Amino acid sequence: MAAPAPLRQRRPRRFRERKDVLHDLDDGELIKRYRLDRAGIIFVTDLVRGPLTNPTGRNQVLTPEMKIIVLLRYLATGKMQLCSMDDLGPSQQTVSRVITETLMALSSNAILTQFITFPITPHETQRKIVDFQQIAGFPGVIGAIDGTHVRISAPSEFEGEYVNRKGYHSINVQVIFDAKYKITDIVAKWPGSVHDARILNESSLNRVVFGRGMVPDGCHLLGDSGYPSKKWLLTPYLRPQPGPQSNYNRAHKITRSVVERGIGQLKRRFHVLHGEIRVQPPSKVCQIIKVCAMLHNICKDRNIYIPAAEDDEEEVDDPLHLQPPQPPAAQRPREGLLYRDEFADLHFRNDN
Repeated sequence: MAAPAPLRQRRPRRFRERKDVLHDLDDGELIKRYRLDRAGIIFVTDLVRGPLTNPTGRNQVLTPEMKIIVLLRYLATGKMQLCSMDDLGPSQQTVSRVITETLMALSSNAILTQFITFPITPHETQRKIVDFQQIAGFPGVIGAIDGTHVRISAPSEFEGEYVNRKGYHSINVQVIFDAKYKITDIVAKWPGSVHDARILNESSLNRVVFGRGMVPDGCHLLGDSGYPSKKWLLTPYLRPQPGPQSNYNRAHKITRSVVERGIGQLKRRFHVLHGEIRVQPPSKVCQIIKVCAMLHNICKDRNIYIPAAEDDEEEVDDPLHLQPPQPPAAQRPREGLLYRDEFADLHFRNDN
């Protein structure tokens, strides 16, 4: 009878030593790597500490702070590999799981609405109006609206719907900025083939906020000429006449540029939005976009600067929205066009 094989001893698991970045790095280095300083990282962690706390008492379990740091590193760079190569300790598999878990916690509506809010009260709207009017003298503005495309990898379902006019797969994101470059509304759920005007038409902003009169009279958004003219959405003249229309267009262009610069700031702060986001399904990309928007506002509230781009080049927004296709005049809402004429004649008769 053969002797039994000797029992194989189980090798003890080896864990990579984790760097305590909150204590080892100063605020400048933390902002460069994670876009938040130490106090900001702890602030964001406290928002979701409960959902991110692992009940097990095992060693080497990632703390809520480390989970936030892993996600921030991914959003800042767009590269999951850097999260595991950056002395943070987790394996690539753990990084992917942690990012999914942390995104889920931060993208809850209860969290997002604490930091992304559209002005509807007289006090809120008046404050926005004053801020915008200081830019170029354009009255009655509470926000500037635009769309921006975030590139994604080809989804496994409804792939064709995500191909935009430039021929790549994307999410078309509607975003509104105030004059201080904070995001007051964001819609991140539509495939790249969907036009800006349809996204606006289907949004709660159109159907509820302005549609049901939740905003005081005399409050407007500024949009480019790809949007329909409405009493609450002012667009530029395609062929302005000398006088009020030209004066209106000049102030409109300067004031509306806030949204273009705001999108540029958002994408410079979180580079994940600049390249192709290679996660599936697209709904997870939408979570990433909304969490980036919320974190951008938190950075604004805490006066955290945007680190200089590593290549020191100015990054510009997607050119898809610089020259949007124009609908024929007969298809544009006549009521909105007449209101725009009255508005321009009332406020821009003299070149200020």
